[in-house]
Amino acid sequence: MVSRRKFFTLAGAGAAGSILAAAPLKALYSREIQGESIRGRGYGSPLRDPQGLLDLPRGFQYRIVSQTGTVMSDGNPVPGNPDGMAAFAGRDNTIILVRNHEMNLGELDKPAAIAPSPKTYDPTGRGGTTTLVLDGDRRLVRDFVSLAGTHRNCAGGATPWGSWISCEEDVSMPDTEAVEMAHGYNFEVLASATEPVDPVPLVAMGRFNHEAIAVDPATGIVYQTEDRPDGLFYRFIPDQPGNLQAGGVLQAIALPNQPGVDTSNRSNPIPVGQRMQAEWVTIADPNPPTDTVRLEGASSGAARFSRGEGIWYGNGEFYFCCTSGGATGLGQVWRYVPGSNAGQGGILELFVEPTDANQLKNPDNITLSPFGDLFICEDGSDRQSLVGVTPDGALYQFAHNALNASELAGVCFSPNGQTLFVNIQNPGITFAIWGPWLTA
Repeated sequence: MVSRRKFFTLAGAGAAGSILAAAPLKALYSREIQGESIRGRGYGSPLRDPQGLLDLPRGFQYRIVSQTGTVMSDGNPVPGNPDGMAAFAGRDNTIILVRNHEMNLGELDKPAAIAPSPKTYDPTGRGGTTTLVLDGDRRLVRDFVSLAGTHRNCAGGATPWGSWISCEEDVSMPDTEAVEMAHGYNFEVLASATEPVDPVPLVAMGRFNHEAIAVDPATGIVYQTEDRPDGLFYRFIPDQPGNLQAGGVLQAIALPNQPGVDTSNRSNPIPVGQRMQAEWVTIADPNPPTDTVRLEGASSGAARFSRGEGIWYGNGEFYFCCTSGGATGLGQVWRYVPGSNAGQGGILELFVEPTDANQLKNPDNITLSPFGDLFICEDGSDRQSLVGVTPDGALYQFAHNALNASELAGVCFSPNGQTLFVNIQNPGITFAIWGPWLTA
């Protein structure tokens, strides 16, 4: 793992991007300049899986590395509803997966819920994370609960210093719900942990319907999405970069010429590709007793986004999904380019807005491949696919859930870029996928 101090030393020297796939991207851009573009080819149509689980293009294969209900190394059953996920480099060529489980309040008694442990945040909580250690052949070596007692852990994000931020998409409070602790927070799980971590809520990052996060390696600023029809797009400026428990400032993005704008394109069309100067408004009360963080931001002119979900960083840019945005309600993918320092607002751009459900519908979790394409999990109501997006915005189908209509989730690449991981949320299957990636 890369320590916080070592990471920010690298970032200051301009080398940190290699940790988050910028080096492969730079190589890709170099090849393009030389007239050797590899973008936009896709992999051909997914072929029907004879096992009836996951349709993939010719030449690709998968292995199930985890399934809900099987007994883990710590004696607990694999929890249900696997969602957001990230992969880290472990010792001896191992891969460490940290995986969320989106268990709800109404699922406290389900066998697939995470059981309380001595390090449980809330005894009523049955969500949290599990950690999987895989060998170089993508086979499971060890798995265990790594965060317990939280609610509705939907997505999150990896940090450059070797941890996973697990986000609660739930704002239950003891005075209104059958819970013992306040919810709506982020929690940090070290990828190197070998047992459940101490569940410390990162209060200064805000109490709201968290979905996902991504970190700017140059500054340590954390960008956050909110899964609400009128959610905001946030950034958290830590007092101590790399130490999120030390506090900081929470802000929401705004467009100076369109205060409080609804970016869903239902009533105020924003063209795809239009670059808009952004600014940030400060949230005075990031930890209110009621679910009002987004309302405070909107009253200060923050832009509203229709169900912000997955977010990923690469090559100095952030890509994030709005599941129900767009004039047709099929979703949106936004691109944000931060300024060179926290005082500069950066540039916001609508990158993709599908109009054909056969191409992309209701984008959710997202990752950036080492070769430059985005991979997006759909969360719609019928066929669920994994969709590729080229850097110029062209779409292609990569994989289909052949088992049922449950969403795909947790898409991420291994540190060496050779393996793609993804979940079918219900009945709870985690796949490792590999094949002829377009990496050269």
